[in-house]
Amino acid sequence: MSTFAPAEQVSFLADQAGTITSWNPACAALFGPAAADVIGQSVASLLDGASWTVLQGAAQSQTTLATSAGPRPASLHLMLQTGRDGAPLGYSITITPAVIGLSEGERLGATPLSAVVDLLPGTFYIMNREGRVLLWNHNLERLCEMMPDEIAAANGIAMLDPRDRPGALRQVEAMFDNNTEIALETDYVSRSGRETPMLLRGARIDCNGGQYIFGMGIDISRQRARERQLALYRRALNAARNGVIIAHDTGPDHLIEYVNPAFERITGYSAEEVIGRDSRFMTAPGLDADERSRMRRALREHRSVHVVLRNLRKNGELFWNDLHITPVHDDNGKVTHFIGIINDVTASKQRAEHVETDVNHDSLTGLASRTLLRDRLDHALHLAQRHQTLVATVLIDLDGFKAINDTFGHDAGDAVLKVVARRLQAAVRDSDTVARMAGDEFVLVLVDQPTLRFTLRMVERLRRALIMPVSFGGNDIDVGASLGVAAYPHDGATSADLIRAADMAMHRAKRHGGGVHFHSREMHDVSEARAALANSMRSALDDDQLFLLFQPRMEARSGKVRGFEALLRWRHPEHGVMLPASFLAEAEESGQIVEIGGWVLDQACAFARDLRSAGYAGLPVAVNVTHREYSRPDFIAGIARRMQEAGLPPGSLEIEIPEADLIRNPGLGRDLSVQLRATGAMLSVDQFGQGMSDLAFLQQLSVRQVKLSRKAVHDIADHGRNGALARTLIDIGHNLDITVVGEAVETEAQVDFLRSHGCDQMQGQWFSAPLSAAAARAFLKDRQHAL
Repeated sequence: MSTFAPAEQVSFLADQAGTITSWNPACAALFGPAAADVIGQSVASLLDGASWTVLQGAAQSQTTLATSAGPRPASLHLMLQTGRDGAPLGYSITITPAVIGLSEGERLGATPLSAVVDLLPGTFYIMNREGRVLLWNHNLERLCEMMPDEIAAANGIAMLDPRDRPGALRQVEAMFDNNTEIALETDYVSRSGRETPMLLRGARIDCNGGQYIFGMGIDISRQRARERQLALYRRALNAARNGVIIAHDTGPDHLIEYVNPAFERITGYSAEEVIGRDSRFMTAPGLDADERSRMRRALREHRSVHVVLRNLRKNGELFWNDLHITPVHDDNGKVTHFIGIINDVTASKQRAEHVETDVNHDSLTGLASRTLLRDRLDHALHLAQRHQTLVATVLIDLDGFKAINDTFGHDAGDAVLKVVARRLQAAVRDSDTVARMAGDEFVLVLVDQPTLRFTLRMVERLRRALIMPVSFGGNDIDVGASLGVAAYPHDGATSADLIRAADMAMHRAKRHGGGVHFHSREMHDVSEARAALANSMRSALDDDQLFLLFQPRMEARSGKVRGFEALLRWRHPEHGVMLPASFLAEAEESGQIVEIGGWVLDQACAFARDLRSAGYAGLPVAVNVTHREYSRPDFIAGIARRMQEAGLPPGSLEIEIPEADLIRNPGLGRDLSVQLRATGAMLSVDQFGQGMSDLAFLQQLSVRQVKLSRKAVHDIADHGRNGALARTLIDIGHNLDITVVGEAVETEAQVDFLRSHGCDQMQGQWFSAPLSAAAARAFLKDRQHAL
């Protein structure tokens, strides 16, 4: 007697009348008769207790079968087979014998495959090595628009897009031969020619001695549509004339993930060169700080922003970037990226600048026009009111200009005007404004004037620049000028008031034969005081009114004296002892600083010689020098001569120069450093960190030490708070292998902070006030012996 496994599937086919037309081996095992004995018989002969009519009315029925092993309960599943026109052709009957004693999971496992394949979301198929489809679901029929008998007779590979058939056939052969898996994207092609993109997956199953492919297909039409949409977006981005940059939101850094070809064309950088870099790498240093600050703030706050700023192309060229930045949110509303749209507006900016130049600048001299002058002066007054500073307005009228035109011709007059314009621009700062009002009349706006004395020095420099003759056509044309000066807030609160006051002062200067005339009494007083100071300074050296004091420089750890700084003082017969700030600027302006500086060097070398004679070797003396001194051709020779005459070994003399002065003229600074070292004197950088620092430049200099700016030291509050600048500068100095000195140290908190953060040496009132030479030697004796 044959047995039938519970999970083994039994199925056969019948026509509409219920006559059996197909009989598989499993049917023979269950019921007993072979196919030859059953085909042509009625389905009802197999049923016990259920009629064929009842079964036809239900998709599924429970009944008892007349099997070879006797009556047996079973579940019958009936599936109607239809033709191409939808007319019924017959039935497919699947039988699952009831199994008693199995678990719920085992009973579910006994469910016939044909009972579940139509529930699957995609297509399902079982295919043999020849490519014939043995079992399938309705989804396959629907996509291919084929009848069951057509699918049964068709080759599965032939249902695919002809272009994909060779590759699919190779995968099927590899699956049967090597038991690999199918993973194929292709199109099902229906009878009507409709193509449906599918993802086909399958695996080989060994069953009853045969090998079959069990596979499924998932409709990927939506995925393909999304891919086409993304491809369209990419083509659009690649075709866009504006640059596009996509950066990830990674905190302070926004690493670039994508740039389009227009970005590459605008910037000169390829995508490979920029992807993965911080998006700020094209920043033009020192430009458009307000726009960049606004952009950074918007990025931190995850909001859109529009800025116009200057960036650098790969070749170093500046370009104007009209930049729109927009945040990109994910499905949860979180910002993950930023997209930037770059528009190169350099050409339009240049056109606008040309138009602005034509409107706001004088065509002959290139100076600011009357309109631009008013704007600049109004802006300067606004800032002066906010910052409580002075603004000077200087009105200049050339003397005898009509005679120049009459004598030498109008071309000569134009040449004089151009030369005067260049001289005026060279005599003022970049922040100041030089304008041509009309004819031979000029106006200057001198902004951010710290004192009236400072203004007077600038005006005097202007006057000297103007009176030099102008060469034209082989003739030296004498140029004279009358200058009227007015200052805010002394002489007026508005631009009109100041120009009117300067004009009045200029006409008074004209009436007195030219020169400079000041509108306000305050400026008259300052001018007279300046003239008196210059006169009395001429006798300062002759009458032995100048003297030096020496302030010790201490080692931070041990407290030992490591050197002295020479400090100049003037014992004025009327004003008492004056500090250098009261007279050095005037001495620099007049040139008297050269003679005074030579005297200071003589005295400093003599003091260093006396220290060595007293047995204190290795204690250098530092001297501050100005630009007018060290830029003279004989400066280095004078240093060498003095050290030789005093018998000073190398390292005994230090020349202190402010950092800003060295950076202003780096070529001179490098030459000076090398020449000083050759003479045995050392370069010391003063006021380190007070302004812009160029660390690469400092590395090129033979610098012995740097002195922290007074601001860096004074910012150190009680208990060491707010000392970030000093701490940073100390670290920079040590990284450059340079000794760091803190000067102007006045409190214990400053001492503790500098010592704890590694400052090498200190000087200031906390340790000692500036001392006379004798007192300095006594201090040194007491201090060194005490230690």
